[in-house]
Amino acid sequence: MAAVIILAGAVTLAVAARMGSGGSAAAPRPSVSATTPHRVVLPGGPGDEAVVTDSDQVRAPDGSTYNAIDTAFVQMMIVHHQQAIEMAELAPGRAVNERLAGLAERIATAQPFEINFFRTWLKERRLPETDPQHDHGSMPGMQTDADLAALAAAKGAAFDTRFAAMMTDHHRGAQRMAGDVLKGGNDEKLREVANEMAVEQGSEISRLAQVTAG
Repeated sequence: MAAVIILAGAVTLAVAARMGSGGSAAAPRPSVSATTPHRVVLPGGPGDEAVVTDSDQVRAPDGSTYNAIDTAFVQMMIVHHQQAIEMAELAPGRAVNERLAGLAERIATAQPFEINFFRTWLKERRLPETDPQHDHGSMPGMQTDADLAALAAAKGAAFDTRFAAMMTDHHRGAQRMAGDVLKGGNDEKLREVANEMAVEQGSEISRLAQVTAG
């Protein structure tokens, strides 16, 4: 638990420092902590009536509890990860730095596993994969269509530089969202996953900095 608290603080400090640096590829955007509890309908078993309860304290089939912050994080991270994969899959044929190309391949290979975990988490709780109230473009670290088009048009060193900046910004956004779950989520397993994700993405941010530094 101490490690979780320490990481939550580290994520917050890292984001605060970045926001003051003025060097981001995209402006900071709202996070999942803005999600407020709402009334939800839980389907009952065969012959049982549905139950209406608050989304900030719902019990899953395995007995664990989760809240609106947990649910929003999972739903939004599916889309967030999908964009990271989209960017990473542009590297073959464009990246000139072999280490950066290798890191992009790692991202493209690893993040689908986390997406599968998130989808399973939602399915087990009979929750939809998306929420029409979510503005995916406003998620921390999400890149615009113009950003993605510029990345796809770049090649060689120009691609490497742009990719490193955009993926660093994207990862820091994911860390910020993970920090929201560490501070306000109820699902302990999900908190562990968010903690591990934030640490891994912090490691990848460091590798991106090393690669671009030469």
